[in-house]
Amino acid sequence: MIMGSEVISWLLLAAIFIIIEIISLGLTTIWFAGGAFVAAIAALCGAGLTIQIILFVVVAVVLLAFTRPWAVKHLDSKTEKTNAEALVGQNAVVIEQIDNLKETGRAKVGGMEWTARTKEDGVIIPEGYMAHIVAIQGVKLIVEKADEDKLTEEIISNV
Repeated sequence: MIMGSEVISWLLLAAIFIIIEIISLGLTTIWFAGGAFVAAIAALCGAGLTIQIILFVVVAVVLLAFTRPWAVKHLDSKTEKTNAEALVGQNAVVIEQIDNLKETGRAKVGGMEWTARTKEDGVIIPEGYMAHIVAIQGVKLIVEKADEDKLTEEIISNV
């Protein structure tokens, strides 16, 4: 009778971990559900509670440590950047001098005009130059001076 209740307890714990994973989608609690399933199988085979707990911890930690990085890498690789996120890494044409201290600056990328600021205060990018987009904060491009050797081709493709 005790063995049956241990199996049920481990299966309930596994179900709780699965529900938490469904809610959070963090790829963390699912591995503990795997450990709980292994512990339930051990309980079903007659293993003592100490062995069940050790199996639960070991299996959960091994799954978390070795399969989570692989799962995150493969699941995130299918996520495609959209909208503004896709602009990070591109170059933009400066259409109004960018000067953080004067709070001025506009840049054009993909046919759209954006407010632009440099990554570091004190750096000024004159009108007509290229700026490399390093981040987006709200509705502002955060930029740094682009490599001048790439200017001609980039200007034509981004305007």
